[in-house]
Amino acid sequence: MQLLFGTFPRDVRSTFTSVAPPYEKLHAWRECHELALAVYRGTQSFPSAERFGLTSQIRRAAFSSAVNIVEGSARKGPKEFKRFLDIALSSLTEVGYVLRFAKEVGLLDERVWQDLTERHNRARFLTWRLYRSMSAASLHRPRPSSTALDRP
Repeated sequence: MQLLFGTFPRDVRSTFTSVAPPYEKLHAWRECHELALAVYRGTQSFPSAERFGLTSQIRRAAFSSAVNIVEGSARKGPKEFKRFLDIALSSLTEVGYVLRFAKEVGLLDERVWQDLTERHNRARFLTWRLYRSMSAASLHRPRPSSTALDRP
């Protein structure tokens, strides 16, 4: 077995490829990911003058919502994960406003705006629910004793 250059026994290789990263199991991440893809497609028709303005702004915010869930899920505990979910929620709020602004200035037609807004609302709802569940999880964890002197 040669580990340095990726030669593994068949059973070990299949284990690595069949295990999904933990974030892929989260509905909030899935919706944020789908929103980011839809935002990317929906902004392709924006004028080239907006490439470094609204186009970049909304794409970065949508991507940020998904990537903060990914990064937070890799952290050590619920408190850290919750901090990243808070950032994801802020990014989703930004996406919501840019969608509104883009519609009002005529950059998004009604059909595209409606689709993106529905995706945005689902992503925000599920991310908020995940955020709330992290609060509940941290309340129900047993706390360690405050000092070593507390032990007999």
